[in-house]
Amino acid sequence: MRLISACIMLLFTVSPVVRAQDPAPAHISFDEKTRVFRIDGGESTYAFGVNPQGALETVYWGGRLQPSDPLPAARSAVGALAFETENGLAPQEFGGSGAGMVVEPALKITFPDGVRDLVLHYVSHTLAADKLTVTLKDMSRDVVVVLTYTVDSATGVIGRSALIENKTKAAFQIEKAAAASLNLPIGETYRLNYLTGRWAGEFNLQQVPLQPGKTVLESRRGSTGHQNNPWFAIERSASTDEEHGDVWFGALAWSGSWSISIEEDPLHRVHVVGGFNPFDFGYKLNPGETLETPILYAGFTKNGLGGASRTMHRFERASIMPRTTVRPVLYNSWEATEFAVDEPGQAKLAEEAASIGVERFVMDDGWFGQRKDDHAGLGDWYVNKQKFPNGLKPLIDKVHALGMDFGLWVEPEMVNPDSDLYRKHPDWVLNETGRPRTESRNQLVLNLARPDVRAYVLGFLDKLVTENDIAFLKWDYNRNWSEPGWPAVAPDEQRKVYVEYVRNLYGILRDLRARHPKLEIESCSGGGGRVDLGIMGLTEEVWTSDNTDPLDRLTIQDGFSYAYTPNIMMAWVTDTGWGGTGRTTSLDYRFLVAMQGSLGIGANLNKWTPEDFANAKRLVADYKLVREVVQHGSLYRLISPRHDSPDSATETVSLDRSQAVLFAYLHSGHESYPYPTIQLKGLDPEAQYHLRALEGSSAANAPASASGRYWMEHGITPLMKGDFKAAGFFLTKAAQ
Repeated sequence: MRLISACIMLLFTVSPVVRAQDPAPAHISFDEKTRVFRIDGGESTYAFGVNPQGALETVYWGGRLQPSDPLPAARSAVGALAFETENGLAPQEFGGSGAGMVVEPALKITFPDGVRDLVLHYVSHTLAADKLTVTLKDMSRDVVVVLTYTVDSATGVIGRSALIENKTKAAFQIEKAAAASLNLPIGETYRLNYLTGRWAGEFNLQQVPLQPGKTVLESRRGSTGHQNNPWFAIERSASTDEEHGDVWFGALAWSGSWSISIEEDPLHRVHVVGGFNPFDFGYKLNPGETLETPILYAGFTKNGLGGASRTMHRFERASIMPRTTVRPVLYNSWEATEFAVDEPGQAKLAEEAASIGVERFVMDDGWFGQRKDDHAGLGDWYVNKQKFPNGLKPLIDKVHALGMDFGLWVEPEMVNPDSDLYRKHPDWVLNETGRPRTESRNQLVLNLARPDVRAYVLGFLDKLVTENDIAFLKWDYNRNWSEPGWPAVAPDEQRKVYVEYVRNLYGILRDLRARHPKLEIESCSGGGGRVDLGIMGLTEEVWTSDNTDPLDRLTIQDGFSYAYTPNIMMAWVTDTGWGGTGRTTSLDYRFLVAMQGSLGIGANLNKWTPEDFANAKRLVADYKLVREVVQHGSLYRLISPRHDSPDSATETVSLDRSQAVLFAYLHSGHESYPYPTIQLKGLDPEAQYHLRALEGSSAANAPASASGRYWMEHGITPLMKGDFKAAGFFLTKAAQ
């Protein structure tokens, strides 16, 4: 069996062509006669109505309908069963845990008199071109829920969230609060796709047939987590072709403990409920207070999983990311020096990085406090004078003189017990009174829910960036929660920590960005432990995995691409033999795997040969040529690396189809089998493309020029022999 290791990169450069016309603008309407709301956007229509009992029920979610097409009024559950009430299996938009409801509710409350019944009825609504709000209220108590629906005109992705308000005269306890409930049509051939993993093995795509019962995706760890990611896609009549078939997909914008349940009820209707994780959850809502849920984003496509991921990528770039500029080529000093950073050593690395075309130099851990290893210093964010006698300015000036901007590693949410900060403020960490404080990686978690901790973290970050010309922060977060107590507040308020911590994290990021508009930030958490649409809205990139072995990275990056756009995906070239793999790979191969995302280099340049530097300089130049389309184009996964596939290939096409890049990988030759022919996708079929091979590359019987249709139908057969090879091709559109 062959595994994977030759890499082919094709760049298609063509003159701009007219883009396909975008779908009609988004439109939201309400039919007074049927009491049905309709949301049109992209290629989809979403509709729900007020049923005779006053609850909201989904009536349609699928491909975009004609404006004149009728939609049925909402009604009670189809095909009521003997042991179910009318409300029990109803496809509610936002159901309270009452009136006999047996599928997963969106909201569960316990009132001070012990009542746990909650029945939400429609009260009113307001609508605009791309936003709808609907107000619900309990049948007898002054509990008000305001549902918000937004729609992206280009993609049809709908954002769903809820605002819960206590208008009663007494506090009550919220035990569960979801952003939304989603309901799919009745069917028996659904397949669920979701992402699982662990440290150094993130973003593994799981595909399982949906069966009656419930599947729960979640994190109970205080943050997004490596084990599940808050994304899902549900196919109907799943096929092996990623480009065809109905797919409903969604992702939760929340960076704390979260839950998404996917439930098939006895009538084969699928219900999806996502929001705060109800595990250990309890949010005391006092009279006059509100609780706002995260946003659950969801969409529909008829173009398979490939269409679903391209829709999400386009939506993320247009509506989630704070900026979508092309990511610079980055160098990080960690593998070269680890904690032993100092000014001369970093300056030397900066010179070496600049020589190969790096645009951003990042100094990693070890520059602050009494930081000699991971046992001390976290929390003491002052420059270590033994390592940097004159502060950071001389190094930053050196980096700038070399034509690069400067970045710095920080871990703001953590503290070492061996630190001045902890000795002064031991009460600032998450802890349960009188219980052990469990250390992980020799550190504890600061309780960002506390206003004084929030102020401290924002203060030192603002000071650091203000006093130094820092363009970029690598924001790390290296452990899960334990003992999630908050002794400074009343016992019945302590579980608010799950919400207030994340709200303050977001607040710090927003405030820091407002004070320093040019600052860019990477979200890192032992690799991909905090990757979600919430953190993505406040950072420019994410650290995908601590695992930089290129073969392992093919699967990690493949899974990542189902949910998240490649231009936020940091992918590093590091020294061969990462971690436990001991695998030896060529520099070309490592670069061409990393070129699938935002390119970074983390190798120890002090050990490189002159040949390595020359080769890397050429590869960095190649990446700069293709990165615009890689980071902002439409991705096609042509051959999957999963399940020990001997080959894999991806292609990215610019939105105007003027460029495309193809990567293909072969681990090793086997019994003289040729590499499979690759049929490209997404090109202009009528355009003519000239083919030019990059150095060392060739393809079997490839013409010098052919139409886009030729490259998509006939394809390209790379000529590759041996192990860990790389090749590249350019195609340019012939002048008209």
